[in-house]
Parts: sequence; C-alpha cells; structure tokens
Amino acid sequence: MISHLAGTVTAIAPEGAVIEVGGVGLLVQCTPGTLATLRPGEPARVATSLVVREDALTLFGFVTDDERDVFVLLQTASGVGPRLALAMLAVFTPDALRRAVLSEDVAALTRVPGIGRKGAQRIVLELAGRLGAPGSGSPGDGGAVAAVRPGGAAPWRDQVRTGLVNLGWQARDADHAIAAVEADLAALSATDGDGGADSAAVQDPDAAAMLRAALRKLSRA
Repeated sequence: MISHLAGTVTAIAPEGAVIEVGGVGLLVQCTPGTLATLRPGEPARVATSLVVREDALTLFGFVTDDERDVFVLLQTASGVGPRLALAMLAVFTPDALRRAVLSEDVAALTRVPGIGRKGAQRIVLELAGRLGAPGSGSPGDGGAVAAVRPGGAAPWRDQVRTGLVNLGWQARDADHAIAAVEADLAALSATDGDGGADSAAVQDPDAAAMLRAALRKLSRA
C-alpha cells in the first residue's frame, strides 16, 4: 500500500492533482478540501489510498491520515465505492461523518449526492460503532462556516474559487457561492463582539472549511 506521497505539485485538474515524486508524475484523486491546499510548483504531502480494479489503479489523496482512514472504512459499507466515499468527504469532515452516524442523522447523510434515504440508513446501520467517536483534532465539523483554522497562508477566496472551478463549477456560480459564504461569515463575525480568538478565526478562515461551505451553497441552489 502507498501510505503517502511527498513531492512537488505540477498540475491541478478537476479530477485531482499531479504530484511529481522522483521524476514521476502521479495523478491523485483528491477531496475538494485537499485540492484547496495544493498549489502548482509547491511541495506537498498527501496521505493516500490505492484502489485496485481490473482495469485501473487509482490513487486517492487526502490532507490528513484520518481522512484517508475514514475513506477506506466508508467503503466497507454496502453500496459505497471510492467515488461515493470521496463525495462524502467532500461534504463532511471525518468528525462530521462520525457525528452523523452516531446520531443516526439520516437527513444529513442524504445531502451527499448519490445517497438516498435507504442508502443513508444502511450506512448508519453498517458503520455504527466502527467510525469511532469524534476527536478533538479535527479542524472543522463540516457544518458551520465557523469551522476554521487560523493562519491560512493564502487568501481563502482565491483558493475556494480555484477549487470550485477545478471541480467543474462555472466561475459565475463559484463567485455567487463565495459571496453567500462571505455573507454568512460576516454575520457570524458581527455576532462576536469580544474580539477574541473566535473573532480572529472568522477573519482568517481556513480554505478547506470555506470550500465545503461553498459546496453546500451550490448543492442547495
């Protein structure tokens, strides 16, 4: 098994990123949150899972080992293949999925394209007790735009716009979704009048969390 890749990002495309390792460019299918952290020409490390099929070897990449491990575990549920597992991690963080399964939140799981009510019920039944309890190390909960990580190096708006366009959305739709997320973020900031850590966080949000929020806006449009 290829546990991780460390190399230089040479290209980012809708289907993933190309990371050059030892002179070989490897195409890695990525979650939107992972794509938002990658920059062409810059070094990167991604946790990986290799899916072997008769007609293809497909490498999937993730920003954390936990996200990769959840991706693998999701595929043990009936009807969940790598594409659907990747879609689930595009909508939810690992801890958000753990909360949804533990609370039997079928409605939340049906927000993932390709999962109906019966499929969500089956996932809850088969994964109950297997994903573990939500931990304290996750950067976000997959639900609120307040799920941020301070100290982002690049403007999150450009990162999110690039991520959405790379995923196939029109630039106009991406801009509308970003504007809606900004409005939510502004409202959240306005309610935080103490100027403390929470206030600083909403002013310097994490691109991956913002990309998930924008994807939710687009899924409801």
